[in-house]
Amino acid sequence: MPRSSSFRTDFENHKDTYRQEIQNSISFIGQNLDFFTQVKVDCLLDLTRRYVGGSNRLKILDVGCGVGITDQYLTGYYQKLYGVDLSPGVVRKAKQLNPRASYRHYAGRTLPYASNSMDVTFAICVMHHVPPEGLGRFALEMTRVTRKGGLVVVIEHNPWNPLTQIAVSRCEMDDDAILLRSRKVEELLKVNGDIVEKRYILFTPFPVRPFRFLAPFLGKFPLGAQYYVAARKK
Repeated sequence: MPRSSSFRTDFENHKDTYRQEIQNSISFIGQNLDFFTQVKVDCLLDLTRRYVGGSNRLKILDVGCGVGITDQYLTGYYQKLYGVDLSPGVVRKAKQLNPRASYRHYAGRTLPYASNSMDVTFAICVMHHVPPEGLGRFALEMTRVTRKGGLVVVIEHNPWNPLTQIAVSRCEMDDDAILLRSRKVEELLKVNGDIVEKRYILFTPFPVRPFRFLAPFLGKFPLGAQYYVAARKK
């Protein structure tokens, strides 16, 4: 598939090594990819519960789903799980991993879903692959397919965190990465939504009890490896 003008990396070349490349990039931390994935999934489920309602009645869309690693943890929690990505090969891998979900590939500009068709739309570590001039359209498309009152969630790398910078520099798939400050994501989502929550996450690469207790208080400080911004569609 030719590289889309809305994204810079052609993930088709990484479809068979996707998970291992990410794991290799974080190997210096001494933690498995599953740990980081579970933390983000827990955040997404919690946001859904508090701002939209019971997840088993909802339709949710994963924009930039990759090979479906995150969706593997979400399958079964929602009435219907959808995913979309640029690479047909990556989408096929996602279908194999999560046969209960529904996947499509697209050209990177217009999401192949009707307006107001999703209750929750999210993108995890995707926006840093979008050229600056395409960020507005990307955020607009996420909001367009989300129903009024629904939730749009973006989880991204924190450019202020030195360990994040190292991990990104070690990942070939992130050669094109332009890390975004949380304020920039806020600005993008505020165009068509009301920001309901912003928080930094992953302050430690291990499930240490004191950090779990302190996480809600630390979330306002730009220290975590990643952050999320959640907006309710107007």
